[in-house]
Order: sequence, then structure tokens, then C-alpha cells
Amino acid sequence: MKKSVYSLVLMDDVIKAVDRQAYLLGTNRSNLINQILAEHLSCVTPEMKMREIFETVENLFQNSFLVQKNSDSLMTIKTVLEYKYRPTVSYRVELFRVPENFLGNMKVQTRTKNKDLSVMLGNFFGIRNAVEKKCLSEIGVRSEGWTAVPEGFSRKIINSADTGDFTAGEAIVEYLNHLDRYMKIFLSGDIKSFSDMERTYSDMLKKFVI
Repeated sequence: MKKSVYSLVLMDDVIKAVDRQAYLLGTNRSNLINQILAEHLSCVTPEMKMREIFETVENLFQNSFLVQKNSDSLMTIKTVLEYKYRPTVSYRVELFRVPENFLGNMKVQTRTKNKDLSVMLGNFFGIRNAVEKKCLSEIGVRSEGWTAVPEGFSRKIINSADTGDFTAGEAIVEYLNHLDRYMKIFLSGDIKSFSDMERTYSDMLKKFVI
């Protein structure tokens, strides 16, 4: 959404109140005034769209996930691995305020000092990275920004109109559930079930591309 510079004459007390609220919300004066006016006049702002996506994500995730909304544009979803000391995996979803080809970034982060687990996770992220790139290329979608390292996996969130009846929030939840499921299957050693990952990911792309 295009922005321009305008001059406004406002009371000092109003500005002080706006600045206090902006600080509490982690934003700035101009952005907060823009949101207040947009809401009052029933205009849709990028912040409203991001909040709607994250509200959907929060409502759809099951109890096995801990959802933490960090800001209007950032959310962290955490889950626990069934591996010895039960390490935590964090799914970090960051939305772009003005999306173009991509809605935002998605990053999987793990913290472990266990060398065996680190190697297994590195292998999984490498396989997952290759599978996603292959399946996306088969439908003519470029996978820019896909990266796999032993500590995690990161990728762009594709901004596509081909989501059918899925909202962006619903698509994010289904994607993360799929990723989380196959990561845990891989760590369990169930190779037969894991071999299905490419097929089920390809089936997912028939419903939405994200």
C-alpha cells in the first residue's frame, strides 16, 4: 500500500498518548496513527491482514504446539521432540508488511548439543529442502531463499492466489503440521512412513502453494 507524507496539527497531549501507546505496541507514531484512522474509517491496513493471518494460525494449532505472537508481523510456534531430553523446535513465521511475490519468511530453529541429533536433523533438513524445491519446480514455482543447515531450515512463504478455499493462515498451519510430522517420523526411524513425504507434499501443493 502506497504511503505519502502529510502535515497534521495535533494537540501535544494527543501526541504524548500516541507515543506512549506506540512504544507499548512496538511500533512508531506514524504507523499507530495510520492504524487508528484506518480502523475508525473501516480501511484495511497491512497490520490488520497480518493479525487476521496470525489469529487463524493461533486458533487452528493443536495443544501440542505452543503459539507465541511476538508482534503483528512475527509469530513463534514451538513443539517438543520425543528424543531423550525432549529438545524444543521453534517455527518462526515472519510476515512482510507489504507482500509481493512472498508473504514472508519461515524458519525452523533447533537448539541441541547432542551430536547424533544434530546430524539427524541436518539430514532431515537437507532432504526436506530438496523435496520442496523439486515439487515446486514441477509446478513451475521458483524456490528462492530455501536454505538447510544442521541447526535448521528456512524458506520464503510464497504469496500465491492458488490457495483455493484456504486462507494464508490455514495454509501456514497445514504446511507446518506436515513439516513437523515428517521431521518427527524421520527421527523415529520409521523409514516406510517417511518415504511418503514427497507424495503428500505434492498433494498439498494441489490445494495451495505457500
